[in-house]
Amino acid sequence: MSRRGPIMSVLPPVRKDRIIPRLPHCFCEEAALHVECDFNPKVKAACQEQRTGTVGFKIAKVIVVGDLAVGKTCLINRFCKDAFDKNYKATIGVDFEMERFEVLGVPFSLQLWDTAGQERFKCIASTYYRAAQVVIIVFDVTDVASLEHSRQWLEDALRENDPTAVQLFLVGTKKDLSSPAQYAQIERDALEVAQEMRAEYWALSSLTGENVKKFFFRVASLAFETNVLAELERSGTRQIGTIVKIQSTGSNASKKKKHLACCQ
Repeated sequence: MSRRGPIMSVLPPVRKDRIIPRLPHCFCEEAALHVECDFNPKVKAACQEQRTGTVGFKIAKVIVVGDLAVGKTCLINRFCKDAFDKNYKATIGVDFEMERFEVLGVPFSLQLWDTAGQERFKCIASTYYRAAQVVIIVFDVTDVASLEHSRQWLEDALRENDPTAVQLFLVGTKKDLSSPAQYAQIERDALEVAQEMRAEYWALSSLTGENVKKFFFRVASLAFETNVLAELERSGTRQIGTIVKIQSTGSNASKKKKHLACCQ
């Protein structure tokens, strides 16, 4: 007689340092997707009442794009592995990491796609842009040209996605290498670009870890909120459809009764 072992979850458990109990603050209110201090009340209520549907099983696709050597891989590795590798190696094609979170008590996953910045790999990388929920455009705060190129990276990413269905982030890396005066200048330019893109702006350092965890917690939280609101809208539509069907059925039954009464 065979003995069955415990049922194993397909997804890995959430680490204790990936629990998000409240909405993380934005980096700068001048360029933020929204400036509320907490999650949408509908989202909080749905989580408390366990009405989040399939959100706990969903994986939000996040693509990270930008010029060669702006620090895309280092950014992902700092968050996912808490490591910084000084021996830089260019990404060939694409690579990805999976990160699990618990947001307001509900599990939620991000799939972080690290794409190549080299021109010769663009065609390969762009095939992986499709179905992204979040686009992170990375530039180097010590390299003005990489900020200017961010518009082209956005255009490439949106060519494969619905512009109304993705959340955009413009992220400046290598903040530790910039003097306060230099950073102040490029931040002004970056804020203008972010506002033009309708993206949320962040500046951070993968070397020191400054703002890295806060940034990804913010990304996970906003993606989670969007997914829950979409689930609530879908469930609301289903409920309305059910009510209409019941009322229609009831109305038809009433008509049949009246018809029978007239015939007798």
